Amino acid sequence: MSGSSSGGGRPLIGLTTYRQQAKSGVWDVQASFLPGVYLDGVTGAGGIAALLPPQPVDDEIAEQVISRLDGLILTGGKDINPEEYGHSPHAATEEPARERDAWEFALLGAALRHNVPVLGICRGPQVINVALGGTLHQHLPDVIGHSGHRVADATFASHTAVITAGSRLNRLLGETVQTRCYHHQAIDTLGRGLRASATCDGVIEGIESAGADFVVGVQWHPEEDLDDLRLFGGLVDAARIYATAKVST
Repeated sequence: MSGSSSGGGRPLIGLTTYRQQAKSGVWDVQASFLPGVYLDGVTGAGGIAALLPPQPVDDEIAEQVISRLDGLILTGGKDINPEEYGHSPHAATEEPARERDAWEFALLGAALRHNVPVLGICRGPQVINVALGGTLHQHLPDVIGHSGHRVADATFASHTAVITAGSRLNRLLGETVQTRCYHHQAIDTLGRGLRASATCDGVIEGIESAGADFVVGVQWHPEEDLDDLRLFGGLVDAARIYATAKVST
């Protein structure tokens, strides 16, 4: 199957998923799933959503998957294994989902090699940053002195992020944006070819590629405010351009 949207149609956007124990009716099983609001964000912005559950992967498999997509979203989830960026686990760091880490790093690597547009959400920008050699703060309260970026279990905090002038995020969102966030980790040292494009409380809340490709990551959860589809729209627009170029070559 071709991942192309045939130039003018809806681009195909892959979204990574959780894989963990989950209950559905009378069943309590290992399952791959994603909150439906992510799909609503993609379809509302004019894309087609395709779920990408964690599974055994190598470069060939990642290439096959990415060749069928016009865009990739790295979604929220558990903390990345700190060994991936050369750190020992902090007491507050979650037990890593190693299969998901490997899956997302492989997909992202293939996407970057082929200039496929990428949007990272919450965990997503951390994956992008670590894949490109950056590091993370493992527990923000140790760094900023409060837990305002994850105030309580299953409760989103509301913040104003300041957008860097001249950035891609600035062109999409303007000078500031109200965000809904739920994270206790954040980017420390930036990875290769990345720049910070949004901050809040001195914390990097947005990153992007310093080059021309659409590689954007935000620590907040745009899928939690479907009245504002600008980030999803930015990805879908970039994916449509990518698909058109792919068809013409």
